[in-house]
Amino acid sequence: MKPYPIHCVSIVIPVYNEQESLPELLRRTTAACKQLAYEYEIILVDDGSRDNSAQMLEDAASEDGSNVVAVILNRNYGQHAAIMAGFEQCRGEVVITLDADLQNPPEEIPRLVEQAALGYDVVATVRNNRQDSAFRRWPSRLINLAVQRSTGVAMTDYGCMLRAYRRTIVDAMLACRERSTFIPILANGFARHTTEILVHHAEREHGESKYSAMRLISLMFDLLTCMTTTPLRLLSIVGFSLAGLGVLFAFALIVLRLAFGAEWAGDGMFVLFAVLFVFTGGQFIGMGLLGEYLGRMYSDVRARPRFFIEKVLRNQPAAPAPVVVVDGLVSSHTSTSTSPSDQVSS
Repeated sequence: MKPYPIHCVSIVIPVYNEQESLPELLRRTTAACKQLAYEYEIILVDDGSRDNSAQMLEDAASEDGSNVVAVILNRNYGQHAAIMAGFEQCRGEVVITLDADLQNPPEEIPRLVEQAALGYDVVATVRNNRQDSAFRRWPSRLINLAVQRSTGVAMTDYGCMLRAYRRTIVDAMLACRERSTFIPILANGFARHTTEILVHHAEREHGESKYSAMRLISLMFDLLTCMTTTPLRLLSIVGFSLAGLGVLFAFALIVLRLAFGAEWAGDGMFVLFAVLFVFTGGQFIGMGLLGEYLGRMYSDVRARPRFFIEKVLRNQPAAPAPVVVVDGLVSSHTSTSTSPSDQVSS
């Protein structure tokens, strides 16, 4: 593994209704980036916020000498789609993703850049002394375990978005056009050298988590269907297992009926209901999984864009990123440069 030359570092931060956190986020992120020995840019992607977040980003990008790039999406597309929109606008050799809620401190940025400079393709993080509720921690542990088993990549905390990626990994992800994307797993599919470090984790000071129960369930299905087809195999295994258990159960019922008579189990009525419920439940689980895969295939076949960028504001022109071809798909970049007084729609 060779050291990785770095000239510029890009920080990509998705923003959704974070007007209370933004001033502190900008101050701390800028202070952390000034400690770097490289050029830097802070790309903030407004994911259809309904508060004053978008205007605050535009104001920050319009200041003289600002290193902030404001990317405004026309509506809410979700955290990972917003990050991909930020990837299209970044120009750094190292790209760092960071949440806007300040639970992962921006002060950790120099440590991630230091690890990336050693030659790692992906630098992941593990939240030390995690401050989230048990409702968030336990499902996260189960998902992390499932991801590790399915991908074979032994990383501890897939839910922490404070991560560093090499430019080649970012370009490879941009070349993938599937609509349902979970960035940490997608990146590990292209990475050769990965590592992870412990980082601090703080309580959310402003607002509340944007991941409701339904969003968490949706994220779980995205994880399940975007990383592996194992559930489809498991469906066949479960089907054969249920059929085998059904045959054994039927044989046991015949033996018990001959031995003890029909009265021992209510003439067999409740046992038959139990068997029916087991098979019906298995069928519905199978139909649900197939529906998830077919729904995502339908979304990918339609080939609609994952997001629509309404406008981009930056003080410095973006250097064109190298083109990467993955399985015949060419990564596309739509970087747009504007002066502080100009706004360009794309």
